[in-house]
Amino acid sequence: MRKKIVAGNWKMNNTLSEGVQLAKDVNKILTEKAPNCTVILGTPFIHLADVVRSVDNKLIKVSAENCADKEKGAYTGEVSAAMVKSTGAEYVILGHSERRAYYGETDAILKEKVDLALANNLKVIFCIGEVLEQREAGKQNEVVKAQVENALFHLSAEQFANIVLAYEPVWAIGTGKTATSAQAQEIHAFIRGVLAAKYGKQVADDTTILYGGSCKASNAKELFAQPDVDGGLIGGASLKAPDFYGIIEAFN
Repeated sequence: MRKKIVAGNWKMNNTLSEGVQLAKDVNKILTEKAPNCTVILGTPFIHLADVVRSVDNKLIKVSAENCADKEKGAYTGEVSAAMVKSTGAEYVILGHSERRAYYGETDAILKEKVDLALANNLKVIFCIGEVLEQREAGKQNEVVKAQVENALFHLSAEQFANIVLAYEPVWAIGTGKTATSAQAQEIHAFIRGVLAAKYGKQVADDTTILYGGSCKASNAKELFAQPDVDGGLIGGASLKAPDFYGIIEAFN
């Protein structure tokens, strides 16, 4: 059975004290109301070590939002996969549409990041998705297929077991637009088919594919009810514990 996951992505929000408090608030809610899914908090680098210490690891896993494409060395301001791992974090988010759009991260760069993350025993939440023009041109399938193939298909089936995919309709992030549950299911099923063609049905069936586009408590239950939608990568709605729990609760 593939994992059901609700992962928060705080992006560039929260001071250290605010982030630790938010993590404690989520932890308190989950201590009282145990989740029926894996819960992950994706935090800025400076929060990682403190958040790891502030939560019950049985209830909450911690993720970085990025890591460098170099192992170590004279790369001022960068944070390596080994550094992320040393904080106690278990996951790293790679390939987020904002990293691709604002920081020019290519499939080749992301391939390096994936390899370094896996070499340091981190699990990867790998983001894929199309922008509005690509969706309107009907190219969403070829876009996500290329993103998966170019950055991930050098991995063995054994390595791929440490990959979680997150489909982001980039046109729905922060816009208030949401893909319909039918649209989400259609492309998630397509992605699973791409995996099956490469790795076989078992690997495809075992891979968690999250939805990452303006998911909130009001639409999470309908989205998560789709057979190929295994949870969400949550942005803005992860910044307040009650809002985030409202999405986690969709699996109850």
